Amino acid sequence: MMNDPLSHGLWEKTAPAAPQTTALSGDQSAMVAIVGGGYTGLSAALHLAEAGADVAVLEADEIGFGGSGRNVGLVNAGMWVMPDDLPGILGETYGERLLKILGNAPRVVFDLAKRHDMDCEAMPVGTLHCAVGESGLRQLEERARQWQARGAPVRLLDRQETAKKVGSAAFAGALLDERAGTIQPLSYARGLAHAAARAGARLHTSSRVTKAERSGDGWRLETPRGALLARHVIVATNAYTTTPWSQIREEIVHLPYFNFATPPLPQAVRDRILPERQGAWDTKQILTSFRWDREGRLVFGSVGALKGTGQAVHRAWAERAIARLFPELKGTRFDHCWYGHIGMTADHLPKFHRLGENVVGFSGYNGRGIGPGTVFGKALAELVLGRISQEELPLPVSDVSRQSFRGLREGVYRFGAEAVHFMRTVV
Repeated sequence: MMNDPLSHGLWEKTAPAAPQTTALSGDQSAMVAIVGGGYTGLSAALHLAEAGADVAVLEADEIGFGGSGRNVGLVNAGMWVMPDDLPGILGETYGERLLKILGNAPRVVFDLAKRHDMDCEAMPVGTLHCAVGESGLRQLEERARQWQARGAPVRLLDRQETAKKVGSAAFAGALLDERAGTIQPLSYARGLAHAAARAGARLHTSSRVTKAERSGDGWRLETPRGALLARHVIVATNAYTTTPWSQIREEIVHLPYFNFATPPLPQAVRDRILPERQGAWDTKQILTSFRWDREGRLVFGSVGALKGTGQAVHRAWAERAIARLFPELKGTRFDHCWYGHIGMTADHLPKFHRLGENVVGFSGYNGRGIGPGTVFGKALAELVLGRISQEELPLPVSDVSRQSFRGLREGVYRFGAEAVHFMRTVV
């Protein structure tokens, strides 16, 4: 995408085409302007258009260009933060509300994909969070206890059950979350775009917003070739935010994440590794994720950037790691590689911001963008339509809070992951 083979890799090769779009040109108007063509913006556009609202999406590059088109494709329920911690951080009302909406988020994703007949490899078969050692198992035991207390369909598997479902004896156990699953992430973004366009939303790509200023009781958003006048603005750019709302970027630390994909593997291998097709990841701080795509390619990922020396280091680590987990794959090469950035906030929770009169947005998904982006986009549509109040949103309004030493921390993430993977390759 955008002539960068490392941006979207396998997902771009296998995703159906995006809808036909044009750059915004001349002076136009809409009731709602949505800035950003990822899950949040496209979900908001779809739900607004279905309600009859006049809505236009302004995407700087292409549909799904940011994290929405680059991620692993795990449709998870909840956040990284332990369930019992959320009420303490957000207060009882918002904490429990967020747990409920995010617990149901995978079902919303899969229902949308089915209702709009999206060709996005939707697999609502659960996910496996795999325990590395006894400390990892204790972490999962506590997570399972907290979700089960809320009636969630999660189950802790022992070592033997885990080995059967994963196809590897490397893990001490696993947490099976039956609410979750996998999806082809770029295909899903494009599916949302097609559905929004059919409902009447106008989609403009190559339309980076360079300036936003008040105009009467609305906003004038300028792009290189045109301008859009709108009463409401939804900012849905998350980790890829630039001007004119660059303050969002200041509260987000970029965590790079890469994926490699094998060629399609023999059916006998597919029947042994993740035979039920759950997506999986482990409990290490610099984690490993793995899942199948529809054609039988194993997608294998971790923290790190495929730039400079990183591509060679991470590739060597991935070749060694995949053989350690699955000895029958020793010597397997990768056909595709790509990476992007996860937007991390200080408390690992997303934020709701009011960025001006009638200018709202969510950001900071912390590696859990598919479900939250979808349901938060819907919530923003309902807010703009007046169906819910700000107090009924899943998060309270908060001021943008700049993270200290952001650039330094991003360097630590990038080069620290590279150092760890280098050591794991040579040791």
